[in-house]
Amino acid sequence: MLIGIDLGGTKIEGIALDEDGMELLRKRVPTPAGDYPATLQVVSSLVEEIESTLKTQGSVGIGTPGAVSTATGLLKNSNSVCMNGKPVPDDLAALLGRDIRMANDANCFALSEATDGAAAGAEVVFGVIIGTGTGAGIVVKGRVLTGPNAIAGEWGHNPLPWSRPEEQPGPVCYCGKSSCIETWLSGPGMSRDYMDSTGRVLDARQIAAQANNGEAAALQCLQDYEDRLARSLAHVINVLDPDVIVLGGGMGNIERLYENVPQRWGQYVFSDRVDTQLAAPKFGDSSGVRGAAWLWRE
Repeated sequence: MLIGIDLGGTKIEGIALDEDGMELLRKRVPTPAGDYPATLQVVSSLVEEIESTLKTQGSVGIGTPGAVSTATGLLKNSNSVCMNGKPVPDDLAALLGRDIRMANDANCFALSEATDGAAAGAEVVFGVIIGTGTGAGIVVKGRVLTGPNAIAGEWGHNPLPWSRPEEQPGPVCYCGKSSCIETWLSGPGMSRDYMDSTGRVLDARQIAAQANNGEAAALQCLQDYEDRLARSLAHVINVLDPDVIVLGGGMGNIERLYENVPQRWGQYVFSDRVDTQLAAPKFGDSSGVRGAAWLWRE
């Protein structure tokens, strides 16, 4: 049995899979806000509950925002800030009394979709999560590519490629730089763009609905977004040349992106044709927790 834990800022989800990927049990619980010891205890209790219910012990893989520093073994870049600077893998292994495997949540998402999801069987997969932020993971031949700095796939903090004069100097990002891809492609980025042109505050879902209803400003905002996403993914294709790009997170629910973005990215990709596929995730927002379980099958 393979147990996966998605350790998020607002909820912790656990799943148990059999060796064929069949879901045996799933449960979500709230994350104790800002309380590191309590968060670890919730994870431990969730694993214990899964094993008690199914009456067998399993391997444990954990997906979390941020990454474990290769230099210190401490967690970094997590939006659950109480975990930053903490030896999360070591502490959880001690609490659970066994070895665990841990990876960035975007890496887990990519691994899930590459294993038995929308990109199953593909050799190179780029798994994108776009919601309140913008992250990604890379899977090559069924294995997560982490990199010596544990930041492989962090495309969101590169600058928006082929930026236009009206896009410069670009919004300031929390990382301290300007015009990061994340500031343009995240849900809040789309909302800011719409507000700048209309003075009205709508979230990305509402903007997409307004565009579908024919509102000119919303349609223009969405078309601008599609072009920026096409440019940003073309940049990835030029470097990585993935077989499949899987688009997850809240922004991945905008259905028109899957047709319109590939129609646009060809003008930016350094090739006479683009065979890369843009796909919706098979497992939706459950993909990350499945990928955490699959960490033991890499």
